Amino acid sequence: MTQEEILAGLKVIFANIRPQVDINTIGMDSNLLEDLYLDSLSMLLMSLAIEQKFNFQFETQAPFKTVGEVVEYIAGRVS
Repeated sequence: MTQEEILAGLKVIFANIRPQVDINTIGMDSNLLEDLYLDSLSMLLMSLAIEQKFNFQFETQAPFKTVGEVVEYIAGRVS
């Protein structure tokens, strides 16, 4: 799975969690807190949706700051 495919999947997840955020503005350098306005509940919902969509479970509580960090983590888990 390519990073572009992962990013596209994440955009769908973000659209469901934060519908007020324009997914067309989301890129690898987008900050989860400042650009996407994710709070602790949103981060939990994001984690659960990622696990379900990409069929794996998080093994650690990595402090993700950007969308790119999430994409890289998922790429390492599903490859």
